[in-house]
Amino acid sequence: MSQELQFGFAEPGTAYTPRPAAFGVVEREGRIACVRVTQQAASWTDLPGGAVDPWESEAEALVREFREETGLAVEPGDVFARAAQRFRKSDGQPVNNLGAFFTARAVAYDPAAKVEDDHELVWLEPAEALKALRHDAHAWAVTAWLRRD
Repeated sequence: MSQELQFGFAEPGTAYTPRPAAFGVVEREGRIACVRVTQQAASWTDLPGGAVDPWESEAEALVREFREETGLAVEPGDVFARAAQRFRKSDGQPVNNLGAFFTARAVAYDPAAKVEDDHELVWLEPAEALKALRHDAHAWAVTAWLRRD
């Protein structure tokens, strides 16, 4: 599956660092797991996930990121979509997330495993998530997840 879809406006003269990333859709009772991130006066909603470290696979990154951001232990399923998203990280660094979007299943919850204090696990109806998600690539992936066979 190629990385054909590109989201996010490219600021003229700005170089976006390619950043392999993995995100997941976990469903429970008709709602999907999202993270609400609050930093200083700003707040936004993302799918759980993030950068793939050089020594790990996309699936390993997904498991690690879910645990760090939400306290959920997940079992990765299949990659159902790939899309890229240009944006500026909270530190201002321009990156292009090369996102793999997984289905995943929550197998355990341990609040003590969550290490990112600015992230809060929220369960949203898919329609709510579509409106709330910060990145167009994440909203597109939720739509692709809803439309899968």
